[in-house]
Amino acid sequence: MSNELNQDLGRDSRDPGPGERGVPAADALVVGLDAGGTRTRAVLASAADGRPLGEGVAGPGNALTVPVPQLTEHLVEALALAVPESDRPRVVAVAGGFAGAAGTADEPGRVNARTALTEALRRLGILVPPRAIRISSDIEAAFAAAPDTPPDGLALVAGTGAVAMRITARRCEKTVGGDGWLLGDDGGGFWIGREAVRVALRMADRRGGDTALAARVGRELGVPEAVLPYEGEALAYEDEGDVGRAWSRADREAYRRHVLPAVMAEPPVRLARLAPLVAEAARVGDVLARAIIEEAAGHLADCVRALEPAPGESVVATGGLLGPEGPLTAPLDRHLGALGLVAHWVPDGSRGAVALARLALDTAPVTHPEKHQ
Repeated sequence: MSNELNQDLGRDSRDPGPGERGVPAADALVVGLDAGGTRTRAVLASAADGRPLGEGVAGPGNALTVPVPQLTEHLVEALALAVPESDRPRVVAVAGGFAGAAGTADEPGRVNARTALTEALRRLGILVPPRAIRISSDIEAAFAAAPDTPPDGLALVAGTGAVAMRITARRCEKTVGGDGWLLGDDGGGFWIGREAVRVALRMADRRGGDTALAARVGRELGVPEAVLPYEGEALAYEDEGDVGRAWSRADREAYRRHVLPAVMAEPPVRLARLAPLVAEAARVGDVLARAIIEEAAGHLADCVRALEPAPGESVVATGGLLGPEGPLTAPLDRHLGALGLVAHWVPDGSRGAVALARLALDTAPVTHPEKHQ
């Protein structure tokens, strides 16, 4: 176990812990939490080997953007689903990786996360001591989730938001991106969804080219079918000499009148739900959708590049836009390849949070169950 983890959550010399001389009892349990911008996932696992035993999922867990009372409720829901009441006395450590919780212990995100998690555990009767509750960023947890990952390296998250981080001794040393929907997160799901709406509106007012995204975005936002443009055909406009199916000026104006209030009526980050529409349109050849996907991958690569990586350095990547089926995986791989880097994908940070919870107990070196399956 690393020195900084011992210092952060080291056991009192008078407290032998759940087992003899601080070694967890054979039936001891730990909980790992991955709390991101879209969901909160809790995993119950064996303290001895990290084997997962249960899980629960609830609403968003960003510790900066979700109010503490709401964050507490989401944690209660996820934990209650993951940890049966009969198992709660056996939980000896909990680690949470929270979006918005990077930095030192007194940063607002970390304070909010610890406050909400402590209250959630109290409500459920999971009575672990404060020193056995570990708070980290969701990126630090994701980095710890990769099998055989060294304690130092790079992490990249592309979900609702987008952020890259240099990890040293399993702690954040430098962050690039992740500045939220208003100021940054370029290349993340919100950014992609916003770009989809923008190209759709440009098509409607004739500032931009034709795209299948106009119809797909409009349908997702509840625009009446009667005013949607046709997909997959050349379009004509009554004030131009094009040949094709007409999207009249009246329909285009009606389209805009529906789209704008539909977007404004929801929290901005809800635009991230449009990202899969862009990915699908790009897959079938829509030029503007492909351009959005390529630009998004470029933004992610810029975040990694700003961390000044060395060729061959470990890069752990996670988030709904990456991985085997992720729309940004292939273009991002091309960008990273030019830097001499290869991304290693992990599903989320919950397994990493489990690993950090076990490290906090000063157990034997962390093992990853997936390596033995």
